Amino acid sequence: MDLHGKVALVTGAAHGIGLATAEQLLKNGVKGVAICDIDYKKGEDAAASVIKEYGKDRVIFIKTDVTKSNDLKEAFKETEETFGTIDIVVNNAGIIDDDHWETEVEINAKGVVRGTELALKYMGKDRGGKGGAVVNVASVAGLGKNSACPVYDGTKSFVVGYSRSISFPPLYKSHGVRILCMCPGFTDTPIAAGVLDAYEKLNFDKQKILSNVTMQQPDHVAEGIVHILREGEPGTVWVSDRCEPVYQVNFPELVKP
Repeated sequence: MDLHGKVALVTGAAHGIGLATAEQLLKNGVKGVAICDIDYKKGEDAAASVIKEYGKDRVIFIKTDVTKSNDLKEAFKETEETFGTIDIVVNNAGIIDDDHWETEVEINAKGVVRGTELALKYMGKDRGGKGGAVVNVASVAGLGKNSACPVYDGTKSFVVGYSRSISFPPLYKSHGVRILCMCPGFTDTPIAAGVLDAYEKLNFDKQKILSNVTMQQPDHVAEGIVHILREGEPGTVWVSDRCEPVYQVNFPELVKP
C-alpha cells in the first residue's frame, strides 16, 4: 500500500503505540488521521501536539469508547465526513486488568471485532468500498508466550486468530480489505507495567523478567506497523520485539482449505 494521500483511524491513540502510529502515518504521507481514545484530556493534548507538527487540517481527535458500538460508529462517520474517506484502520485500544476481566474482554477482543466490522462496512468492496487495510494490535502474549495475566493473554490470542480467520481467502476475495495483525513484545507502555505488576503479585521477581527482555519504545512498533501496511499480505501476523526488525510469524498448516 502506498500511504501517500490515505486516511487513517487509530483507536487507543492518545498515547503509547497508538499515538506513535498516528505520528508515523503522518510522517509517511497519509492525508489525515483520526486520533480516537476514551481519555478526552490526553486525546486533546495528543492531537494538539500532532497538529503542531503536521497541521490542523491533517488531524482530528474523537472521544471514543470502543466498548460502545455507537461511539465507534460515530468515530468512523466523523472521520469520513472530515477527510472524505477511510483507507486504514488500526485497532490498537487495549488494557491489561485481569481483575476486571469482563472489561478487558470488551476492549481487547470485542473492541477489535467492532472496529474491524466497521472497517469492512466502510472499505469492503462487497459493500461498495474500494478496499483498504486494517491492523489489529495483539501481543506476543497472544502467540502462546505465557504470562501472569491469563485473560489478557487469551484476548490477544483471540485477536491473532480472528485476524487470520477473517482473511480466509474466500472472505478476502469478497471484502478486499487486507487485515493484518501486529504482536508487540515488551514495549514501554502502561500495559508492560501492568504485566510486571501481575508478576509481583505472584511474588515473582520482576527483575528476572526484565533481565530477559529488551524494552522497546512505541515508535519502534509504529514503524513496524507502517512496514506491514506497505508490505504485509492478508491475514499475516507480525512480531515487533527487542528493538529488532519486524518479522512474520509462520503457522503450521494443520488443515488445508
